[in-house]
Amino acid sequence: MAGEYQDKVALVTGGGSGIGAAIARELAAGGARVVVADLNVEHAQAVADEIAEKGGTAAVHEIDVTNAAAVEAMVAFTEQQYGGLDWAVNNAGIGGEANLVGDYSIEGWHKVISVNLDSVFYCTRYEIAAMLRRGGGSIVNMASILGTNGFATAAAYVAAKHGVVGLTKTAAVEYSARGIRVNAVGPAFINTPLIDEGLDDATRKMLVGRHPIGRLGEPEEVAALTAFLLSDRASFITGSYHLVDGAYSAQ
Repeated sequence: MAGEYQDKVALVTGGGSGIGAAIARELAAGGARVVVADLNVEHAQAVADEIAEKGGTAAVHEIDVTNAAAVEAMVAFTEQQYGGLDWAVNNAGIGGEANLVGDYSIEGWHKVISVNLDSVFYCTRYEIAAMLRRGGGSIVNMASILGTNGFATAAAYVAAKHGVVGLTKTAAVEYSARGIRVNAVGPAFINTPLIDEGLDDATRKMLVGRHPIGRLGEPEEVAALTAFLLSDRASFITGSYHLVDGAYSAQ
């Protein structure tokens, strides 16, 4: 499949559903060869099969992003599969428990920090090494509007996403001169399985009401911004945190 992203190799974690799946499809539609990495290999395979059916190229890799050695192996797999790594989207994440700070479980805290922050460091670390071997590249770390805002009962998630933004800015400062751009995307509440699980009508209505645009976002809207930031069209954009939030943060 020829397109704007022809000859690019992209790695997407959490690529088996929601925002990650939309990003994998968007990049493949533009001609990139994509590694769809996910803990749920069946979901990742379904996305890769969909890409292949539309003429794109995708491989599947099962990954526990909280395991640094496994992340290193994932990046090595991408290089072996397609000859290098140009772009990476560190998207895997969880919501975690809902609790006040004074009641938040220690186990729950560590789980969210491990999946949502530690893993982004592991991925960024090994992706940078691969991109240096390639002569440059572009990374997008999936943060959230909660990378800049607070949200009651979500202390671990908020802390992790603030950390992702800080990590992104630091990596950009360190590696921009060596040809690697690093940016973060901050979605508001998006129609994904992470949002839909256990969400009753009253809660959904409340969340919609927090967005002046009058609705939740769609995964494809986040994917469009992510693909732009990865691409050469964003060649002067690095170390930035980009909201896609229906004016949520403008209030």
